[in-house]
Amino acid sequence: MKKLPSQIFFISFWLFFSFDLFALSIGKNWLHTIAKPLLMPTLMLLMAGSTDHRYPRRTLVLTGLFFSWLGDVFLLLESRYQNLFIAGLASFLITHLCYIAYFLSVKSSAISLIKKQPVYILLTLCYGVGLVWLLFPFLGDLKIPVIFYAAVICTMLLCSIHIFQKLTAPSNRYFVLAALLFVISDSFLAINKFYQPLPFAGALIMLTYCASQFLLVMGFIKKGR
Repeated sequence: MKKLPSQIFFISFWLFFSFDLFALSIGKNWLHTIAKPLLMPTLMLLMAGSTDHRYPRRTLVLTGLFFSWLGDVFLLLESRYQNLFIAGLASFLITHLCYIAYFLSVKSSAISLIKKQPVYILLTLCYGVGLVWLLFPFLGDLKIPVIFYAAVICTMLLCSIHIFQKLTAPSNRYFVLAALLFVISDSFLAINKFYQPLPFAGALIMLTYCASQFLLVMGFIKKGR
């Protein structure tokens, strides 16, 4: 009985995503406004339908998805209420903190990949600093919030790499790819907003963002199984 609703939510998520991507590609913002808020709740239902309360730290991931939904809604309304960008930023910040807490809750005697390959710290640090350096002259009053947000999302990526060898495939791969795609999605968003408009920005942001969240949920489901 559990598989049927899970399949429905799985299919529904990709239908809503396709609908949203189509709306962005033809420039129908009102369709995007309908489709985007449906994405994260559908992922939450997919996760709830595929797991139960015994899954360790399930609440952390569900909370992260909930604040992602809040961030989606705030950013949709940003064109009307400019102050909502900060609210959206804060919502996604909480999302990343939830994911960081979840990754760090994974316990194993396996050696951290970060300890074995500290070059990942250097690469992530260089990317984060380089992106902030590029955007810094255009951030205005948002310099401190954006710097802090960049530090947190880079930390989230490093935490996913940290647990890579502490988990088995495919969960470990899903988590790292999810974190990497989230960084890429937020980079597209920041460059498009503060530096210069990107071609097909909306589609690129949603493609990487939705793939990231989906992979994270699938990684969580596979880990429990």
